[in-house]
Amino acid sequence: MSTEQRNAKQKILGIIGGMSWESTESYYRLINEGIKSELGNLHSADLLIHSVDFAPIGELQAQGAWEEMGEILANSGKRLQAAGAQGLLIATNTMHKVVDEVQAATGLPIIHIADATAKAIKNKGLTRVALLGTQFTMTQDFYKQRLIDAGLQVFIPDADAREEVHRVIYDELCQGQLLDSSRQYYRQVIEDLAEQGCEGVILGCTEIGLLIKQADSPIPVFDTTAIHAAAAVDFLLGNANF
Repeated sequence: MSTEQRNAKQKILGIIGGMSWESTESYYRLINEGIKSELGNLHSADLLIHSVDFAPIGELQAQGAWEEMGEILANSGKRLQAAGAQGLLIATNTMHKVVDEVQAATGLPIIHIADATAKAIKNKGLTRVALLGTQFTMTQDFYKQRLIDAGLQVFIPDADAREEVHRVIYDELCQGQLLDSSRQYYRQVIEDLAEQGCEGVILGCTEIGLLIKQADSPIPVFDTTAIHAAAAVDFLLGNANF
């Protein structure tokens, strides 16, 4: 990278975080590590973060009150915009269900986590992928259909496994608990999906990457937190448009 590139001014990225703060912490570290890798020296990421209280949102998710959640995230996006954000990142898979509301409220470019993930999978030449995440992410079209529209075949666990994968996210991972018993369960779920012909597995909840690593899977792992953070680095450096 040239001296001119190293001295180039970054764009300002606003992050809507706190869902959960454990994964938002990962985003902050990964994005700053990416900027450091690209620019070197004492460089760090030009970020604005609004971390919402996850408890009320978790309750609204359980109630299916997506309109209210859309308003909460839209207000968060407007606060970040007012503070100077030139683009936004929603640091969670599930809450991309309300991405259109945030977009409409701000008019800012939003780095969509499913689009970045689909691109990473296609760059590896894969088409048949397993999707793990919350029940919302695994079963509803707002996320899965976006992957399908990108040309991927998407497979999800059976109903019992979906319920347990979802439970672990909310009862353990979002509360900072990384249990080996749950890691073993996720491993078995991934192995079962691999036996069904899946070529890779999407860790479609930003907390799953805290528990599952590539060593835990017989097929390539696509950690959406890491992928999304890498896309954020591209945005900050002006290397991509969203």
